[in-house]
This record gives sequence, C-alpha cells and structure tokens, in this order.
Amino acid sequence: MDQLKSTDNPPKGENTKSYWRCSKHDFFPEKSFQSWAAYRSALRETPLRVRDRFVGRSDDAAELGAVRKRSENEMKRCLTWWDLTWFGFGSVIGAGIFVLTGQEAHDHAGPAIVLSYVASGISAMLSVFCYTEFAVEIPVAGGSFAYLRVELGDFAAFIAAANLILESILGAAAVARSWTSYLTTLLNRPPNSLRIHTNLAENYNFLDPIAVVVLIATSTIAIISAKKTSYINWIASVIHSVIIIFIIVAGFAHANPSNLSPFLPYGVKGVFQAAAIVYFAYGGFDNIATMAEETRNPSKDIPLGLLGSMSIITVVYCLMALALSMMQKYYNIDRGAAYSIAFKDVGMKWAQYLVALGALKGMTSVLLVGALGQARYTTHIARSHIIPPIFALVHPKTGTPIYATMLLTVASACIGLFSSLDVLASLLSISTLFIFMMMATALIVRRYYQRGVSTKPHMLKLVAFLSIIIASSIATSAYWGLSHQGWAGYVVTVPLWFAGTLGIQLFLPQCRTPKVWGVPFVPWFPSLSIATNLFLMGSLGSEAFVRFGICTGVMLIYYLLFGLHATYDVAHDNCEETDQELYIEKVSDMEKAAVKG
Repeated sequence: MDQLKSTDNPPKGENTKSYWRCSKHDFFPEKSFQSWAAYRSALRETPLRVRDRFVGRSDDAAELGAVRKRSENEMKRCLTWWDLTWFGFGSVIGAGIFVLTGQEAHDHAGPAIVLSYVASGISAMLSVFCYTEFAVEIPVAGGSFAYLRVELGDFAAFIAAANLILESILGAAAVARSWTSYLTTLLNRPPNSLRIHTNLAENYNFLDPIAVVVLIATSTIAIISAKKTSYINWIASVIHSVIIIFIIVAGFAHANPSNLSPFLPYGVKGVFQAAAIVYFAYGGFDNIATMAEETRNPSKDIPLGLLGSMSIITVVYCLMALALSMMQKYYNIDRGAAYSIAFKDVGMKWAQYLVALGALKGMTSVLLVGALGQARYTTHIARSHIIPPIFALVHPKTGTPIYATMLLTVASACIGLFSSLDVLASLLSISTLFIFMMMATALIVRRYYQRGVSTKPHMLKLVAFLSIIIASSIATSAYWGLSHQGWAGYVVTVPLWFAGTLGIQLFLPQCRTPKVWGVPFVPWFPSLSIATNLFLMGSLGSEAFVRFGICTGVMLIYYLLFGLHATYDVAHDNCEETDQELYIEKVSDMEKAAVKG
C-alpha cells in the first residue's frame, strides 16, 4: 500500500505533470478515442449510449468531490459577499442598459421601455432565486451546468452546456462590439469609423479589431487572480455607480414629461418584444453562482451577493430607462449611443463624454467579470469531459483556469471581429432564457423528487404536472407570438398552467428541504419563472429561433460524435485518468479506515 501511494500520488514537486501540456491524451483520454477501431465501435453503440446518458444522473457529493478533483489543482477560496455584490454590478451593468435601451425604445417599445425592464427584471429575479438555492447547496464552479446534471441528467446538462458556452462567447463578443461603438462617441467620431469596412454580407461587413484587443486585455487580467480581479472591479464599479447616479439625476433634471406621450406607440406586443431583447441587460448574474467554489462562506455570501445586487440593479435600470424616455421623443433616440446623444440634445454636450466614459467602464467590467465567471462554467463542463478535459485544468499558482479562459477569448474574438450587435443580441437572449427555464424546472424536480426515495407513481405525477406547466407556457407564448388580437387562447392556457402548479402543491409532498436558504413559495415561483422565460422567448422574432435551431443542431452533431462517448466512458470508468483517480481515492479511504481501526 505504501508503494502504491508513493507511485500514484507522489509528493508535491516530484514527478508532477506540467500545467502547460498539449498531448492527444490531454484532449481525448477516454477509451473510445484511443484508436480508430475503438472510435468506430463507440459510434456503433450510439443509440445505447444516448439512452444511457439520457437517464444518467450525477449527485451533490460527486460534483463537490470527484468531479472537482479533475482540475488537478484547487481554486482559491478568497471571495466574500462584498466581492460577489460588486461582481454582480460589474457583470450586469454594461452594454445592455447603455446600448439596447436606445435600440429597443426606438424600434419596439417607445417610452414604455421602462415596462420592458420591469417585465424582464421580474423574470430575472425569479431565476435569481433558483440560482441562489442551487449555489448554496452545490457550491461548485459549474453553475447551472452542474445543477442540471444533478437534477435533470447528463443529456439536459449537455444542452445547458452548449448554450452556456454559446452564451459566453456571444455575450463577450456583443459587449466588445459595443465597447468600440461608445469609444467612437467618446472620440466624437462617426459610427463605424473605428471599424474596417469590407465587402462581406450585411451585419458582418464591419471588422472590429478594437473589440479583439479589449477581449484579450480583460481576459489576461482575469487569468492573473480572482481576488485581484475583484479589487479592480470594485474600484471601477464605484466610479461607474457615481456616473450612473449622475445620469439618473441629470436626466430627470432635463426631463420633459410630454416626451412620454404616446406611451405605447407600438402597443403591448412591442413592450414584451423589447423585454425579450433587453433581458440581455440582466444576463451575467449567473456568473456569481460560478464563483461559489472560490467563496469563503457560500451559504451566507451567495444569497447576499446575488439577491442584493440584482434587486438594486433592477431599480437602477428602470430609473435609467425612464430618464432617457423623458429626455427625448422615442423616435429621436439614437440606437447606438442613446444616453450620450440625449445629453447632447438637451444642451449638456460635455456630459456625453462622461456618459460614454461610464459606458466604456461598465462594459469593461462586464467583460472582466464575464471572463472570470464564464471560464468557471467551461472548467466544470470540461471536468465532465463533454469538452476535452484539458480545459478543466486549474493553474497551481494563479488558482485560475487559464486554458478555459483562453478558449472562450479566442472564440469571442473571432465572432466579435465580424458580427454586428443586432445579430448577437437576439440569439444571446433566447439562449439565456432557455437556460433559465431549465433551471426553474430543475428546482421543482429537486424539491419534489429524490432518487431512491420517491416512488414511481410519485415520479409519474411530477412528470405529468411539469409537462402541463411547460406545455401550457409554450402554448401561451406561441399564442402571443402568432395572434395579433383576441384573448380566447389565454382562457385555456393560463388555467392549465395554474392547474399544473396547483397539482404539484396539493398532490406531491416535498422530498427535500433546503439546508440553509431556499426559494420561497415553491412551486409557484419556479413555475412562474418557467412561464415568464418561455413567454419572453415567444416575443422574439423568428430569425432568433432559426439561428438558435441551427446552433443547437451543430451542438448535437458534436455531442453525438464526441461529447456522448467521452461522458459515457467517464461514467463507466473507461477513462485512464478516471480509473487512476478512483483507485487512489479507494486506497486513501482504506488507509483512513485502517487509522480509525
């Protein structure tokens, strides 16, 4: 036993692997990829493996233990609720409020843009409740991916993983493009003057090298240290808060209430169409959940950081949107740099530069915190082997996942170089809304179903009621999106949603209660979160669904060719690294038992 210990688990500094490595084994250590014959054999078993992974589940202990150890080095527990609160500000207040507010007020909502922020804010807060309970119970870097893997299974977790990576890449690209737009305003130059004009297709014909530079710079800072990134974000967010207070106060000081008329120029439909797009402005709070593994006291710090920051941000967004709507008529609002141009038009030309500077700072913080949080998502996804496990490695000195950060940065830079914000925002919103809907579903499953405890009739009832909730929510969303008038459809769909939720409350006892902090009014809050997220998805245009469908199709092809077989091998111990890890853990447990004996 001592010999095994000295061979398989050498002392620190002896025969340890270098962090900087790039062999085939580091990317594909699983049995299915060791030879072409093995891979062909795996492909022949695809239907069997799909069924296996569809019903496969992880558990809290595995996510907190064996899965986390696949990063080889621990992330440093160095963050407090104070860090998380300012991370909340830094990750959320950026391109969404400064760019999308003007765009959606001009195109879809008019002065009622404030109602769009209220609607999307309510939906976001419901999702925040779900994230908070999971983050306290399962404090790992995987965020929603880890939570869905435990409650809904590996296949559902893959769908989340694919959308999380897509959201991370597109979100960073969108914010980086907006960064360049506000820089042109700060320099008092025409729009797109800092971009390279090409003959490519529309929406892809303005190359943005500045966006690439900004992405690389913020990712480099995030790689150095989570705590140092927190210090930088805290200082920058304080400055940003001062500028936001100025925007609200000065905006109301120059307000003209007559600009609020007509309040609904595009009707109620326009309000929710805008709400679905500006939901992007609330995106990023889930990055706080990925910080759980680096938080000193998750059970206390995460609820304070998440709920505190998001409550304040919702109020700030509504006040900023109302101030803008009262400064200008909605049809005069600039789509690219709304606040800067609005102050210029009311005679505060100097203020446009202050606003542009604040927007730049805000977007820089979003990119900085995004690089930090999104890399944690990717790290935990790689720990499951859905993507190559080399991206799960944590650097021993910095305590940060450098490979994962580099992966997202390169992908975001490539997309940000070509794609316009219009293309990115709708696709990003639908991806975010879809994940949050899955999270609310997982929360209900966690409360009302427990493997090994719940009976089969209990499970079937839960599936039936959840199906009613989801189906009625989809029907409500579809009726809203396709019908231009009338209310007859809602008389059927809304009572069905109510009946499904009430059925869970009356006929299913809760199998699990939160240890420290839990979502109130279960199942009503998570059920309402499902409905609102699906409703906002239905408010998006058909192009967003087409792009979402294409991206999902590409992701499924990747899963069937690579991700499925890698995760199957890991689950069934057909991976060299997993075998060795489990063996060492078994030996360690035997030694501990011997000591106790």
